[in-house]
Amino acid sequence: MTEEQIIKKLPYQSPFLFVDQINEINENGVKGNYTLKKDEYFYQGHFKEYPVTPGVILTEIMAQIGVVCLGIFLFKEAVEESSLGVAMSGNSIDFYKPVLPGEKVTVVSEKEYFRFNKLKCKVRMYNSEDKLVAKGSISGMMKPLQDE
Repeated sequence: MTEEQIIKKLPYQSPFLFVDQINEINENGVKGNYTLKKDEYFYQGHFKEYPVTPGVILTEIMAQIGVVCLGIFLFKEAVEESSLGVAMSGNSIDFYKPVLPGEKVTVVSEKEYFRFNKLKCKVRMYNSEDKLVAKGSISGMMKPLQDE
């Protein structure tokens, strides 16, 4: 399964798709990026004088790239003909720098374990200057769904 096929299998669409590219992926981890558009819907009213990306959105970017893309890769045979059901089951993220409108972020994820359909990963997010923005762990439950 190619990186482009994995992105197409994601259970999200605009305006809630936060994956532009997968740069590397294997059974132990994934690296990908997303560029935040200056007119993203969530900037309206979030610190009206100085908009910054909400932490919940940064967490979602890390989950989509770091857990869901990797989960699709790990389930590749099962999801080639179907979809993948995903539910976040836990996260613990520390934030170090703000992410501004228009910034590109890169997520690096390392698999901690994958068993009983639960994937847990250590995730890190970097800005375009390669400065650490956030890090922590995210876990999710995954299950291939049968298309009707």
